[in-house]
Amino acid sequence: MDLGLDAWTVAALVAAVFVGAAVQSTVGLGVGLVAAPVTALLAPDLVPGLLLWLAAAMPVVTLARERDAVDWPGLLWALPARLPGTAVGVLLVTTFTEREIGLSVGLMVLVAVALTIHTLEIPVTRTSLATAGFVSGVTGTATSIGGPPLALVYQHREPRQVRCTLAVYFLAGATFSLVGLALAGTLELRELVLAVLLLPVLVAGFAFSGVLRSRVDPGHLRWGILIVCATGALALVVRSLV
Repeated sequence: MDLGLDAWTVAALVAAVFVGAAVQSTVGLGVGLVAAPVTALLAPDLVPGLLLWLAAAMPVVTLARERDAVDWPGLLWALPARLPGTAVGVLLVTTFTEREIGLSVGLMVLVAVALTIHTLEIPVTRTSLATAGFVSGVTGTATSIGGPPLALVYQHREPRQVRCTLAVYFLAGATFSLVGLALAGTLELRELVLAVLLLPVLVAGFAFSGVLRSRVDPGHLRWGILIVCATGALALVVRSLV
């Protein structure tokens, strides 16, 4: 099957997925934030489908290693709220341009990160979890970047709980988004084929994260999450403007 990609684009995607998988296996999110801007710049027709397939695969790898620290009560509020968010995300994909969606989401995440750093500590409550789930459904479906809303809510929790909880959420959330986009007729077979071909890279990045996790102080996890969120959002804004 001809994927329609040149060697340089494939190399860039491989590098982005490897780095994103390593980062996500360390701080809880990263595949979409790292790989989405690269994919959108080099092969925009693969967004959000390719990243959503990878977003569904990455948690399976993560949960194979650790799954005993999932915040199930929190997910019972966040996951149902993602369903209406997914519907809104599908509507945005079929209504607005990629540039308009990317710019809006990027700016929203940057504002949230800035408020969290300077003035706002988001409590983990039913309201914050449901709100984060809804917003994540919108942004995850429209741009494949759905991690920041929930990650910002959990940023003060223990690292294992952050990774495990976000892994379950990403698995279910990406599945919701893929089903929604499939029903809307916006998914392509080559996105799935390319995601399957990139699975070994995903696993390699996951394996490399063992080195990173042994060197990451739990107290620095919050800053790692904020930096990853802000970097991905900034890349999304720049990509949308350019």
